[in-house]
Amino acid sequence: QVQLVESGGGSVQTGASLRLSCAASGLTFNMYSLGWFRQAPGKEREFVAAINWSGDGTFYAESVKGRFTISRDNAKNTVFLRMNSLESDDTAVYYCAATNRFGLRIGSQYDYWGQGTQVTVSS
Repeated sequence: QVQLVESGGGSVQTGASLRLSCAASGLTFNMYSLGWFRQAPGKEREFVAAINWSGDGTFYAESVKGRFTISRDNAKNTVFLRMNSLESDDTAVYYCAATNRFGLRIGSQYDYWGQGTQVTVSS
């Protein structure tokens, strides 16, 4: 019933920018907080960014603070992740997720997940 579909990934050079999108369906979008997580080959899934249900609270991993921006458009049922100054360490599969709980940096707090979109950053 609930679906989250990511898009916007690709292969870029160091220093480039990308904007990821995640379109949600099957849930009351404005009642959910949204998060972005990523998983690199051989690594554990890690928190990247989150935005609360009202859109007035945002949270970022230290490694992306100042480079990435999360936002949401409730009219489009979509959450975005703008990524600037991309680095090789940003290479990963990026997932969006939805929750109506607190603790937005914790993956286990999220009930719904997308299929992921690949981001590859080359030097």
